[in-house]
Parts: sequence; structure tokens; C-alpha cells
Amino acid sequence: MKTAFLSLLAALVVATAPAQAQTYPNGPVTLIVPFAPGSGTDAVARIVGQKLSERLKQPVVVDNKPGASAQIGAQAAARAKPDGYTLFMTTNTSHSANPSLFQKLPYDPIADFTPIARIGELPFAVVVNNDLPVKSMKDLIAYARANPGKLSYATPNSTSLVASETIKRIAGLDIVGVPYKSSPQAMTDVVTGAVQVYVTDLGSGLAMMKANRVRTLAVTTPKATALLPGVPPVADEVPGFDLTSWNGIFGPAGLPPTIVERLNTELQAVVGDREVQEKLVQLGFQAWPSRTPQEFAQYVNDQLRHWGALIKQAGIKPE
Repeated sequence: MKTAFLSLLAALVVATAPAQAQTYPNGPVTLIVPFAPGSGTDAVARIVGQKLSERLKQPVVVDNKPGASAQIGAQAAARAKPDGYTLFMTTNTSHSANPSLFQKLPYDPIADFTPIARIGELPFAVVVNNDLPVKSMKDLIAYARANPGKLSYATPNSTSLVASETIKRIAGLDIVGVPYKSSPQAMTDVVTGAVQVYVTDLGSGLAMMKANRVRTLAVTTPKATALLPGVPPVADEVPGFDLTSWNGIFGPAGLPPTIVERLNTELQAVVGDREVQEKLVQLGFQAWPSRTPQEFAQYVNDQLRHWGALIKQAGIKPE
């Protein structure tokens, strides 16, 4: 009887998986974003979430949980029930950089999550306050060397921190880092001059850059990007510099494979939609979806090693 019961239970589990995929979702889906409203990731999440909602025929609600370098949002997502109704849009901050920036995290970027799909990349750019007497990276480096300890730079996320510290190390600069809770707050302080330098994501900074509220000196990609015509790469003055932020969607660990495949398929269609792509380009975001969840999982593992090496090379000590 025990053997028969176990066999019946196994059959029920197998039968339930396809049925679960067919009925999913039958209610609202929450998309946690570990950054503040107005940040680049938040903007991408709202565009992707709206189109995903249309395809799933259920509301997709963006839930911002900023703070602690994306740790608060990551922890909330990791602890959610693995049923497909809580998803997590995040970046290299939580899943590539934090393991090397902090001695202890309240989550494991690999074990506590199910990779679903990479969405794309968000280039960053070096901007400065308009009153700073520099017009290029060469000028900035020369000014910082002539004025050691007098310049400050904003760091609301790991990409800004690692980029700034790498430039400091390679160029031999003495500038002071100032941590921020959000990208919009950091940009506001660069505009007012509270801090002078900021490596900003194009998603939250492009509007200010185009309006000339700040001066754009360079992009962090290894080559110039069509998103900012005429703006040279940092690598022109800091040889070998290459740093770009990635963006993707996860579920909690243990998310059923049928739901993972369904979401991956829908997200492929979302990112492939021309209207979505046009909106993302306006944010300075480059769509680059992964083909399968497995491809994204491998990418996440590779990026974890890559960012670990970058942080070590920059001489950043974990907190």
C-alpha cells in the first residue's frame, strides 16, 4: 500500500506540472525592483512589465524595494513563494558585484534564485557638474591630479562604485566617494554641485544629459555608442576600461520549470516587440535577451566571476 501511495503521489506531481503551466497566471504578478522609482532599472521594468502584462493577461505590478545596494529587494525576492507570482528584475549590482563588495549577504545570488531571462544592457557615462572647469576625461584627470582630495563622486550602485574606483586606480587619482540610496538623488546633487562627478546609467541620466544639466565626458563601453553620438569612451584616456551593466529577470529558487519556460517565452516576445525596443532605446537601454533560461544562468555565473575580478583589481575592500 505504501508503494502504491508513493506511485500515485508521483503521478499526481507529474500531472500537476503541465496543468500549472496552463493555468498560470490566474492573478497579478509582482515584479520587485531593488532600486528607487526613476532609476534606470525601474524605467525598464515599467516598460517590460506593461507589455508582459498584456501577454499574460494579468496585471504586472512593479514593487520598488530600494536600499542597501539592492540587498533589500534581493532578500525579499529570494524569500518569496516560488509560484511565479513574484519576480525580480535586477542587475549586476545584486548578482555580480555585491558578493565581492560585502563580507556577508542576506541572500545567495546563485542558490536563492531561478534565472529566467536576460533583458539587455544599460551603458553608463561619466558626467560632471557644469561649473567644473573640465570638458573631457583628459581634463578631469588633470584637474583631479592638480586638486587631490577636492573632488567627490556619487555612488548609488555597484556599477558607479566599481567604475569610479577603477578610474581612480588606473589614473592614480585622489577623489572622494559619496554613497547614495538612489540614482535620481545622485544626479540631482551633481546638477547642484553637491558632488562634482558621477558615473550614471543612461536610463536615469539621459534626460539630464540631453538637456545639458550636466556635462557628459565619456561612456563606459569599450567603444563609442550610437546612443550618445560624439561622446568618446573612457578607454581613450584610461586604457583597457570596459564596464557595462546588465539587466535580467529572476524568480525565487525552486520555480517550476514549466513556469520558467512560459515566462522566458513571453519575455522573448516582449523584448522583441518593436514598440518596446523603441521605448528602451529612448532610455539608453540596449535590448539583448538571452535565448534560454540556461543561457542566462551561465551568463550570470560568468558575470559573477568577471565582476569579482574587476572589484579585486580596483582594490575595493568588502564591507
